[in-house]
Amino acid sequence: MLAALFFYLFSIMCIGAGFMVIAAKNPVHAVLFLILAFFNAAGLFVLLGAEFLAMILVVVYVGAVLVLFLFVVMMLDVNFAELRAGFLKYLPIGATVGLLLLVELIFIVGAWVTAPDLVTNVPVPPAAEVSNTRALGEILYTRYVYLFEAAGLILLVAMIGAIVLTLHHKRDVRRQSPSAQVGRTREQAVELVEVESGRGLK
Repeated sequence: MLAALFFYLFSIMCIGAGFMVIAAKNPVHAVLFLILAFFNAAGLFVLLGAEFLAMILVVVYVGAVLVLFLFVVMMLDVNFAELRAGFLKYLPIGATVGLLLLVELIFIVGAWVTAPDLVTNVPVPPAAEVSNTRALGEILYTRYVYLFEAAGLILLVAMIGAIVLTLHHKRDVRRQSPSAQVGRTREQAVELVEVESGRGLK
């Protein structure tokens, strides 16, 4: 009874926060609602016994990705009114994609209701003595190891591309040159001056 109560609580909060993400006019508020949605999704994962996925959702997405988005949104001077100006222009495409997703969800729910024998075809869960973290590790690093590495490589390329695209060099800024610093000779770095007794340097 208590588990069902928490399930409905987390589900309602997650759906409500997800709706507010797309309904909020302020992008900072949208990011905060997305953080709330992730916390409730983590609670659902805990109820399902997937504690590792719940901690990854909180630590990686909430603790790193969304906080980074929040700082970027707050620190960059982005004209959000200009970004919203093209909303009506892309509304037909967005409505078409949303309609297709709705049709797919209807087919999925209909298949689940009209074909109850599909439940018997689901993969068998691992043994009770195998923890969730160990089961995920055995699957990722054995059966899907190449796909896992390919996903990491794609993320690395995307990160490097984002850095290259957003990096702007200013002209009138002094920069370090490691090759020039390493290549300095003793004559360039040290100057010996003979100072007479009782007199200072001019």
